[in-house]
Amino acid sequence: MKDYIEERAVDIANYIVEYQATVRRTAKQFGVSKSTVHKDVTERLIQINPDLARQTRNVLDVNKSERHIRGGMATREKYLHQHRVV
Repeated sequence: MKDYIEERAVDIANYIVEYQATVRRTAKQFGVSKSTVHKDVTERLIQINPDLARQTRNVLDVNKSERHIRGGMATREKYLHQHRVV
């Protein structure tokens, strides 16, 4: 694996752990696709730093379990805003 890919995977994982960031937010921050973030932290990171990979997986699991709540709140805000504007 190329050095810059390993470095990116570690940087991405550290960002996710430090900020409790979602895959989408992380992808935007690093200028890569969501699938690249996912591959970096689920496949590549295990070979580089298993402990960091576990920490990252824990954050992503929490984010995934809360995803439906965030989506519902975003939809609620959208319709509340539309109601106020009209």
